[in-house]
Amino acid sequence: MALTHFDRDGAAHMVDVSDKDITDRIAVAKGHIKMLPETLDIITQGRAKKGDVMGVARLAGIMAAKRTADLIPLCHPLPITKVSVDLEPDTDLPGLRITATVKTTGQTGVEMEALTAASTCALTVYDMTKAVDKGMEIGGIRVVLKDGGKSGRYTAT
Repeated sequence: MALTHFDRDGAAHMVDVSDKDITDRIAVAKGHIKMLPETLDIITQGRAKKGDVMGVARLAGIMAAKRTADLIPLCHPLPITKVSVDLEPDTDLPGLRITATVKTTGQTGVEMEALTAASTCALTVYDMTKAVDKGMEIGGIRVVLKDGGKSGRYTAT
């Protein structure tokens, strides 16, 4: 299998998607941010000095998905039709589980947009709560679902 973002001479290039069919596409990315139980309590009880951590992080993830082409050099700017970012407190982690879903109708997928949304959401949680917990750990960020286009459906196992 060849890497599509390199030409035959090995130079990086943006993939030409002009011959691809326009199809409905979706990608879901998940990740988490681990923290001290006390930090999770501050977030879930709304006691963070910077405000509504989960609300701001959700908006940051949505905004990041829309700006992915500005951040990742070879991504196509896409007409995104939906972005949702969900944060779920998990006391067993302890921390927050993040799910980002992105949809479009177009000629290329939205996996990078979903990954960017999940990553930025986690980074925003860190930024807003680092004053009380500098040891937080972001991890597990991966595509768990991709559908649409020539390669069809992918579901992580």
